[in-house]
Amino acid sequence: MDRDLLRQSLNFQGPSLLSLLRSEQQDNPHFRSLLGSVADPARGPPGQQQLPGRFMDRRELFFRDIERGDIVIGRISSIREFGFFMVLICLGSGIMRDISHLEITALCPLRDMPSISNHGDPLSYYQTGDIIRAGIKDIDRYHEKLAVSLYSSSLPPHLSGIKLGVISSEELPLYYRKSVELNSNSLESYENIMQSSLGFVNPGVVEFLLGKLGIDESNPPSLMRGLQSKNFSEDDFASALRKKQSASWALKCVKIGVDYFKVGCHVDAMNEYNKALEIDKQNVEALVARGALYATNGSLNKAIEDFELALENCPTHRNARKYLCQTLVERGGQLEEEEKFLNAESYYKKALALDETFKDAEDALQKLHIYMQRKTS
Repeated sequence: MDRDLLRQSLNFQGPSLLSLLRSEQQDNPHFRSLLGSVADPARGPPGQQQLPGRFMDRRELFFRDIERGDIVIGRISSIREFGFFMVLICLGSGIMRDISHLEITALCPLRDMPSISNHGDPLSYYQTGDIIRAGIKDIDRYHEKLAVSLYSSSLPPHLSGIKLGVISSEELPLYYRKSVELNSNSLESYENIMQSSLGFVNPGVVEFLLGKLGIDESNPPSLMRGLQSKNFSEDDFASALRKKQSASWALKCVKIGVDYFKVGCHVDAMNEYNKALEIDKQNVEALVARGALYATNGSLNKAIEDFELALENCPTHRNARKYLCQTLVERGGQLEEEEKFLNAESYYKKALALDETFKDAEDALQKLHIYMQRKTS
C-alpha cells in the first residue's frame, strides 16, 4: 500500500478514517506497519520550543503544575549507593511537555527500585545514560526537588498499566521525538515540520484542539468584536480589571500600614496609607485608616475630610460613619473652647444627621444649648 496515498486520505477524512484503520490492525498486519509511521491527529513538535520565556519562569511553571503520580522520563546522570539521579527530558502523562532544557534532576532512591532477576543489587541493572520512565513520588516545590519511583503503585489507577523502568528511544513519546527531530535538523523550520505533520493539516484538528483546551467554538474568547457571538461584560474590560487589581494592591498597603499603626510607627503607617491612595484614590479602607491616624495625631479637619470621602464612596461603611461622628463631636468640642459656638453647633448637628442615635453628639448639643441660653440671659 502506498504510504503517501494513505497520508492524503487521512488528511482529507480526518479522525474517522484513522479510527477505522486502527480497528483493522489486528486483522491486517500491513495496516499495522503503515499506521505505525503515521502520527495521531494534532501531534507535532511541541510549541514551547518556539515560544519565548525566561528559564526560571519555565522551571517555576513546571514545579507549579507537576503532581504526585505524574509520569516523567529522563536519563540517568549518576549512580550512588543510595539510588540514582536522572535528568528529566519530558513528561509521559498529563500535559505533554519537553523539559530537557530546564535542567531538572530527580532522585530515584534504592527502596523505590524493584528487584530484577539475576541482579542481587537492583542498582547493578542500571547504567549511566539509560532512559528511565518513572512516577513522581514526592515533590518539594520550594526547594525544587523531586523523588521518583519505579513501582507501578506510585501511579494513579488509570496509569497503572504503563511500564516503568528502562525504556528504549523508540518508546519515547512521539511529541518528544518530533522535538528532537526539529532540534537535530537546523535547516528545517518549525513551520515546515508542522506543515508536513498529519495532525496539522488534518481538517479535524481544530475541533480536536478546541476539545483539548475546553474552548467553546460557538463563543470564541476574543477581544475582536467580529469574532464574538456576544459582547463581553463590562467587568471583563481592561479598565474594570485594572480597578480590581489596584484595589487588591492598595489593600495590601493598608494592611501593612495598620500593622505599623499598632506598634506605634505612625510615620511608616501614614506612608503606607498614602501609597494605597496613590494606587487607588477611592479606596475606602485606606481613607478610613488614614482618617483614623489623622484623628489620633490631632489633625481633625483632615480626618473629617477622609471619613466624608470614604462615606461618599461607600455610604454603608460602618466604621467610616462611626469614626466621622466621633471626630465631628471632638472637633465641635475644640470649637467650643475657642468660643465658636455656632460652628460647634453645626458639627454636632452634622453628627446627629449621620446617626440620630449617637448619644455623645446629642449630649454635647444639649449642653451647648444650655450654656448659650445662660450666656444670653
